[in-house]
Amino acid sequence: MPPMSKWRRLIAPGITAFVVFWLLIGMGVWQIHRLAWKEAIVATIRQAQAAAPIALPANPTPFEKVIVTGTWVPGKAALYGDEVHDSPHGPIPGAELIMPLQRPDGIIVLVNLGWVPEQTPTPLANPPPAAVGYIHAPIRANWLSPPDDPVHGLYYTLDPQRIGAGLGEQNIAPYILIVLGPLPPPGSAQPQPEQDLPTPPNNHYEYALTWFGFAGVLVFQFIFFARKRLAEP
Repeated sequence: MPPMSKWRRLIAPGITAFVVFWLLIGMGVWQIHRLAWKEAIVATIRQAQAAAPIALPANPTPFEKVIVTGTWVPGKAALYGDEVHDSPHGPIPGAELIMPLQRPDGIIVLVNLGWVPEQTPTPLANPPPAAVGYIHAPIRANWLSPPDDPVHGLYYTLDPQRIGAGLGEQNIAPYILIVLGPLPPPGSAQPQPEQDLPTPPNNHYEYALTWFGFAGVLVFQFIFFARKRLAEP
C-alpha cells in the first residue's frame, strides 16, 4: 500500500480528471437529446415530402413543401451559380434558372426552377401555372464570392434582393423558392428541379459515442497515470 504522501500527488490531477470526465459525459448526454430533436425534424420533413403542398405561409420554413400561385413576370430571368453536369456527350456547363413570380398581393417571389444547360438566362416560354417547392434563405456575399454580373443576368450569390434589383423589380420576398418536381427526359433543355426537401444531417449518435469514448479513454489514461505516479519514489 503506497504511503499517504504518494496518494496526495493524485489530488490535483484526480480533481481535474473528475471534472473533465463529467464534462465529457454531459456533452454525450446533450448529443443524445439533440439526436431525439433532430429525428423529430427529419420525421416532419418526411411527412411533408409525402403530403400535398400547403399554401405559402407568412413565415415559411425550409422544411415545408409549399405552393405559390400568381403571375409570372414576362421576359425576365436570371442564372445562379456555375455548375457542370455530365452527359453522354461530355461535360455541359449550366446554372440554376430563376424567374420572378408575382403573387396576388403584389409581392414577387423569385423561383429557382432548376438547373439548365445554359449560360445566358432565357425565360421559359410556358412556365407552370404554380410553383411547388421549398423556401431557401438568402445567402449573402462574402469575400470569397465571385462577383455577380447583373448586366448579363448572372449571379453567384443567392441573394433575392440583389437578383430582384438586377431584374428591375421591387417588393421582393426575402427568400428564394426552390422548385420540386420530376426530372425532364435526358437531353432536354428544360430545367432540372430538385427531387426532395432538404434534410439536415443527423450525426448526433456518432457525436455522442465520440464524447462517451473520450470519457472512457480518460478513465484508462488516469488509471495508467496514477499507477505510474504511485510507483515513483
